[in-house]
Amino acid sequence: MGGKYRITGNTYPRMRRPRHRRKLVLSVTAAVVALGLAGWGTLQVIDVFTGGDGQANAAARPKACPTTSASTSAKVLPKPAVIKVNIYNATPRSGLAKAAAAELKKRGFAIGKVDNAPAAYDKKVPGTGMLLGGPKAMNGSFPVLATQLPGATQKTDTRKTADIDLIIGTKFKAFSTPAAAATALTALTAPSPAPSSC
Repeated sequence: MGGKYRITGNTYPRMRRPRHRRKLVLSVTAAVVALGLAGWGTLQVIDVFTGGDGQANAAARPKACPTTSASTSAKVLPKPAVIKVNIYNATPRSGLAKAAAAELKKRGFAIGKVDNAPAAYDKKVPGTGMLLGGPKAMNGSFPVLATQLPGATQKTDTRKTADIDLIIGTKFKAFSTPAAAATALTALTAPSPAPSSC
């Protein structure tokens, strides 16, 4: 060859293929990404089986629990002496309302009217009894009187007065014993435990 490409001496130029640097760079990049993904996946699997550091640290940290005073969580219910009860007999047995009134009076309740049940309820109360009163009685007088007669149904009407009616039903046999009623009343007024896992 002559001119610019003239060969001198005993050394001949070696013809090489052009290097594929782009393929090499892509291969190295792909390998690094694959290794990174494999390492990340391994860490995730380890976290799943060991619970992870975040959960362990959270379990080790003590939780701050809200404190509630007993006075705010305890129910305040009226005393039997301030609950005026009208007693009506809805059964065929005579004298039942009078006997029930005498028993409740001994237990501290104020007694109002004592009579046979009105036609709307006469012989139409199939259970032990029914408590009937204004809307406020549902969370006040009803629970207190219900400790004397478990299983009595509770129903509200539109009256504005604080008195409540006890309509004796056909399955009525007797009131709870004073001890059982006192235990039930104590359970009602006791503060409920806080719904927390602390």
